[in-house]
Amino acid sequence: MRLLLLGGTEFVGRAVAEAALERGWEVTVFHRGTHAAPSGTRVLHGDRTAEGGLAALAEGEWDAVVDTWSAAPSAVRDSARLLAGRVGRYGYVSSRSVYAYPTPAGADESAPVVAGSPDDGEVPYAEAKRGGELAVLDAFGDRALLVRAGLIVGRYENIGRLPWWLNRIARGGPVLAPGPRELALQFIDVRDLADWTLDALAAGLGGPYDLVAPPGHSSTGELLEACAAVTGSDAELRWTAPEAIAAAGIEPWSRLPFWVPPGELHDTMHGASVGKAVAAGLRCRPTAETVADTWAWLRSIGGVAPQRPDRPAVGLDPETEAEVLAG
Repeated sequence: MRLLLLGGTEFVGRAVAEAALERGWEVTVFHRGTHAAPSGTRVLHGDRTAEGGLAALAEGEWDAVVDTWSAAPSAVRDSARLLAGRVGRYGYVSSRSVYAYPTPAGADESAPVVAGSPDDGEVPYAEAKRGGELAVLDAFGDRALLVRAGLIVGRYENIGRLPWWLNRIARGGPVLAPGPRELALQFIDVRDLADWTLDALAAGLGGPYDLVAPPGHSSTGELLEACAAVTGSDAELRWTAPEAIAAAGIEPWSRLPFWVPPGELHDTMHGASVGKAVAAGLRCRPTAETVADTWAWLRSIGGVAPQRPDRPAVGLDPETEAEVLAG
């Protein structure tokens, strides 16, 4: 298979590139040159936001393309139109954020989606991803694969969610653990996403697929206890009720990564039905394996994860944590 990656030097794109190389695929990476492309790839440079920025893609044919773009949908529109006659299938890594809020527990790909346009410039994240989907559908029709990912974690994470928990728990001492302990979490290891996406493209699948681990795959307790185990920390997980967290003014999700309290938001973030993807071969590795591999990667780069400049840093400050634990 000849694969073109639009991006491919950071989190999801790098994982897809490495998975494709492991299969013996021929991988071309088109990117701005800000970060080094994975070894073994052919590199093309260009900035898809600039005038003439797609010039390096004016020639060439590929069996499939994977695009992880999260900003202006018009950039996806332009690349999809340019490649439509020279690429077999177009895999767009979208997001479950395209569903209209609130999304009830058990919702699948048939749930209502937000409005979007392939011609949009900079718009909010959900509308940007939906506009990107529409751009790919316009150009590729049933040759378009829409990978509606949930929360993605693992090696190369540049948002900071799992790295923050690992580093916090590695420091030890009392840790504010947001309850309930058994509260379900849904996320997907970036390598499982990469493997499924490549399998789906090779099999000729099209249309939308929600991609996140099945319900019941993990919980807050399993995640944080795995962090404690892999770091060898003496951390004491102090399970704290959602009411106490809310009373302290602590924002879920951003200040306590992964976690949102039971209710409407939790159903939306961690209640997806992924039967369609499972039927199409989705397999998710155990939480402990994801946590251990992420910790090994984090230590290999000095303990500080890369941070996307367009995303705010996540995590709870020590002063607020101490105040809540003392109360």
